[in-house]
Amino acid sequence: MKLIQIVIAGTLAALSLAAHAQDMPGMKMDGMKMDDMNGMQMKQEARQVQQASAEGTIKAIDAAKQRVTIAHGAVPAVQWPSMTMTFAATTEQLAGLAIGDRVTFAFRLDGGAATIVSIRK
Repeated sequence: MKLIQIVIAGTLAALSLAAHAQDMPGMKMDGMKMDDMNGMQMKQEARQVQQASAEGTIKAIDAAKQRVTIAHGAVPAVQWPSMTMTFAATTEQLAGLAIGDRVTFAFRLDGGAATIVSIRK
């Protein structure tokens, strides 16, 4: 049991050190090219972007701010329950939509921002 605790503690310490290595002054990254680092960052960012689809009813449209508020059903792909929320959208995507329209839409979730990819009545 003691050995397991030591292994776990060592693993956690190593993970913590790796996570904060970029913040440590004097940390050498010999052999690591900037292109490699940028590639790792881009792969990490790509994993954070999720795409999902849902159905809902338009509750509000703000063409000036390019926003549409939709009351939608559950979205299992991103583990969301049914809710009403606002999405960013292009002027072209908002064209022809009206409050009360029932829509099917796909959106991209990047961090905390949700952006419509496609939307149709």
